[in-house]
This record gives sequence, structure tokens and C-alpha cells, in this order.
Amino acid sequence: MRGAVLYGPRDVRLEEREAPKIIEPTDAIIRLPATCVCGSDLWDYRGIDPFTQPTPMGHEYCGIVEEVGRAVTTIKRGQFVIGSFFASDNTCPNCQAGYQSSCQHRELVGGAQAGMLRVPLADGTLVATPDPPSDDLIPSLLTLSDVMGTGWFAAEAANVKPGTTSAVVGDGAVGLLGVLSARQMGAERIIAMSRHEPRQKLAREFGATDIVTERGDDGVARIQELTDGIGADSVLECVGTHESMMQAIRSTRPGGFVGYVGVPHGVELDTHELFFAHVHLHGGPAPVRRFLPELIDLVWNRKINPGKVFDLTLPLENVAEGYRAMDERRAIKTLLRP
Repeated sequence: MRGAVLYGPRDVRLEEREAPKIIEPTDAIIRLPATCVCGSDLWDYRGIDPFTQPTPMGHEYCGIVEEVGRAVTTIKRGQFVIGSFFASDNTCPNCQAGYQSSCQHRELVGGAQAGMLRVPLADGTLVATPDPPSDDLIPSLLTLSDVMGTGWFAAEAANVKPGTTSAVVGDGAVGLLGVLSARQMGAERIIAMSRHEPRQKLAREFGATDIVTERGDDGVARIQELTDGIGADSVLECVGTHESMMQAIRSTRPGGFVGYVGVPHGVELDTHELFFAHVHLHGGPAPVRRFLPELIDLVWNRKINPGKVFDLTLPLENVAEGYRAMDERRAIKTLLRP
């Protein structure tokens, strides 16, 4: 089996890897009709998150079940399934509270930029579609494994409600799908922060009513201007830098909510400023498993089309170009076909 392996900063290679096998009786093996590069993969790719050995890449996946362990009871061979980047048993107290990404037995699912994948804790992690999907639905179903589920969590954590104003910091795939999520949850006004015309266009297609090109203090001032000096009711922070987090907090009205899902890098909060801001903060790794049934239904019935964030499709053998295109912001998100 061929799969992507990261050897060092900006050095990703496609090479022969051992095909996955059942290790634990709760495992499943799935065949992947498509895979992709995630924005969070770029932290490793750029050398910002250090690692010490060659690392198989990819954590977003959907596909057909090829084999299951003897303890798997609800997932069957031949089903088309989607799972989260964190495997979960879906039975522990944290899972029952809706935070499967903090499952007491969670395992990170990695190595998905390949033709096949081992998924631990299959019964608690995987959700099957009603039937095998048509090929045109696969990109949207693939987004549910991470970026759509993460954008949805950002909107939920930011307490998006019908008739309110939301702002989205970040115009990557998660930010754009945060716009789509806020629209689906009924936000009346959605302010997307973006400097890139293709991303602005997609943001408007997903439901953005306003575009703000400014960043930092200028971006905050522009949102204050658009909201008559009040600030947004809900702000979705989808980047993970100190600047983006402060921009999100300062753009939120007193009593408003920030949902933060960008993996934090260098974020330091001034607790004195936060104390007087009267802003709610909630976020973390998205509990994708909680949202999968609802999101599968929305995609299956063609009420949303999050697969539009894939603006570059390549064969898996060109995975290095897929990374380069995203690193250089020539692509929002790369779809890879094994």
C-alpha cells in the first residue's frame, strides 16, 4: 500500500507502507475512495510542530469497511462509514456528555493519506451512511470527518442562534465551513474575515453577508463599525494564532461567545482584559462523532455541500504538490484520490 509520510519540514513523500491489519478486536479496516490534506497538517509540514521520526500523514477519512475485529458488533463489512480524527468508545462519561474527542479511551487516527486505514474502537467511532453514496457526495462526506464537524463545533461553541450576528476569523476550510454552519444554524448576519477573493466568493456562497479584509486591531474596528459599536454576538476563531484569538475576543460583544477551534500556537491570554470583556470562551478539538448523524443527514439529502472547499483534486501520488498548494495558499483544501 502506498501512503504519505512526512520526513521533515516541507518534505512529504509517497512511499510503500504496510497495509493495515486488525490489531485489536474492536478495530475495523476501511478502504478509502478519497483522502485529503488538512490545514492542521501544515503545522507539521512547516516544521512548527516538531517531530522526531518519519510520520504517516492524514486524519480525515471515509470509506468502505473491508474487515472488522471479532468484538465489533454494529459496523459491518461493505458499509460506507465516516469517523472522527479521534477514535472513541462513545460510552464513557465524556462521550455520553457529547465530548467524544475527550473520550477516556480515545486514540488519534492517523495515516489516512493512503488507500486503506485501520480505525480503532470502530463501534464507537464510525457512523454508516444509509447506502453506499454516489461519487459526487464523497467529497462532502469526507469533510464531515474533520473540517465540517470542526466548523460546526465552532458555531455551536459560539452559541450561534437564529437572528444573531456571527463573525468568522479565518478563511481556511474550517473557517469557510464555520460560515456554512452559522448560516445553517440561523445566523442573520455573518461577517467573514478574508483577504483572498476566491475564499471571499465561497464564503458568500456559504452564507456570508459581509466581508472584512482588515486584520488585528483594524479588523476589530471594522467589526465594531459594522455592528454599531456593539460587537458580534458570536465569533468563530478558526486559525489558532495569538493575533486571531485576540481579534476574536475583541470583536465579541459583552456577554457574547467565542468558539475557538484553531489549534493554539503561541496564544497567550491577558486575564485582566478577558475579565473585563465579559466574553464566554469555549472550544477545543471538535467532538465530531457527536455531530456525524445530523451532518450525514444534511449532506445525504443535499441540504449542504461542504465538499466545495476542495478546490484542488490530485492523485495521491501527487500528494507533495497538494501540500505545497495549500502551504502557498494556492488551494483552500486538496482532495487526493488513491
